[in-house]
Amino acid sequence: MSKILMIQGAGSNVGKSMIVAGLARACRKRGIAVAPFKPQNMSNNAAVTVDGGEIGRAQALQARAAGLEPVIDMNPVLLKPETDTGAQVIVHGRRHATLSARDYTRVKDTLMQPVMDSFRRLAKRFELVLIEGAGSPAETNLRRGDIANMGFAQAADCPVVLVGDIDRGGVIAQMVGTHAVLSDSDRNLVRAFIINKFRGDPHLFSGGMKEISQRTGWAALGILPWFDDAWRLPGEDVMDLAARPGGTVRIAVPQLGRLANFDDLDPLAGEPGVRLDIVPPGRPLPGDAALVLLAGSKSTIADLAALRENGWDIDLLAHHRRGGQVLGICAGYQMLGRQIHDPDGVEGPPGSVAGLGLLDVETTLGRRKRLALSNARCLENGETVTGYEIHLGNTGGADCANGWLMLDGQLHGARSACGRVRGCYLHGLFAADGFREAFLADLGVPAAGLHHEATVENTLDALACHLENNLDLDAILDLAARA
Repeated sequence: MSKILMIQGAGSNVGKSMIVAGLARACRKRGIAVAPFKPQNMSNNAAVTVDGGEIGRAQALQARAAGLEPVIDMNPVLLKPETDTGAQVIVHGRRHATLSARDYTRVKDTLMQPVMDSFRRLAKRFELVLIEGAGSPAETNLRRGDIANMGFAQAADCPVVLVGDIDRGGVIAQMVGTHAVLSDSDRNLVRAFIINKFRGDPHLFSGGMKEISQRTGWAALGILPWFDDAWRLPGEDVMDLAARPGGTVRIAVPQLGRLANFDDLDPLAGEPGVRLDIVPPGRPLPGDAALVLLAGSKSTIADLAALRENGWDIDLLAHHRRGGQVLGICAGYQMLGRQIHDPDGVEGPPGSVAGLGLLDVETTLGRRKRLALSNARCLENGETVTGYEIHLGNTGGADCANGWLMLDGQLHGARSACGRVRGCYLHGLFAADGFREAFLADLGVPAAGLHHEATVENTLDALACHLENNLDLDAILDLAARA
């Protein structure tokens, strides 16, 4: 059996995912066979696994850091929000149910068994399993039936390292307050703490580290300075999605409420000739954009309604009339068509809604989700792409005869008669350097010769060094217990 260690946070978005990824790469460099694990995640940015399921994008990145292909056991429960109060529940990579937050609270303890099954399978295969919590254990109102933080730590008898975020302020209160509200049995599982996202001279917080240790009895493992290159790694949370200034060619992306699988944007953000403009609600689409990109969504019909409420449909039509280009990926592709049919009520009451009408296609939603790792060749520029599909529904119509991708030997996607509007279901297009360079050249972006996959690998290496240089990694690994 392997050793195990759990990284929990004193709040959400404190950097747990990044730290686990860095630890995984550092362990790999030390020759340790390590695997990531997150019992429960909540994200609409999912990755398709080699065993045919889906997990959170962060666990896929952590698997990559460990030198592994992602598998469903690395994230056995994934919650994909569809509304403000409900989410699709994915168990072992497949849709289990769609539940309100209240109903999920009532049944989540029944998911401990599949969580533990996945954990034990990983523990049998690897020397070390690095476990990431979700949110914060300080949310004691969620403790009953918990599978994400201390509930799992108790079930697995797993030591915990707590991470605090000093950048948001009040980090002493975060750490000491967490200590105060935990039960004795949960508190005893926390062995040490890390302070993350420090800007400036870390020595200035030495007194704070001492005070946290004195008040909690937890060992201080170090202060982790702000990692400037974090933006170069695929983000999972919509909070990580931000505009990247720089280039003169603007690509506009409406920030819809249920954005999903927006990792398509990461390679574009790294291009020095591109100004990636994530347009928040209440702001018009920029009139000088060369491309408007409609990204994926967990709720196509609801986000299409939100697009119209913001007036972005009018902006998009004006952009098209000016000769601008439009690309829709997955749900964005569905929105560009003439109609979206939902006969089974997958996204609400059964019925049909009008699309944006920029592609002569129609989509029929269904309950069966397509999950696939796919290879494609762009018929416009001959470049090859390796990506993934993750969607409900099928799309067809006259513009599909103008498909612009050859996907696994079949014509795929749709292109308008004018050639300036395209749609497809394939995510990962822009991670392919040749395709990205050719596509952007058509928009007037000069070639920068970037290698996206190499950039991700180099950034993971730099992250591992960042942890090695600022934390006591030997002490962290010594905390790991036998599963």
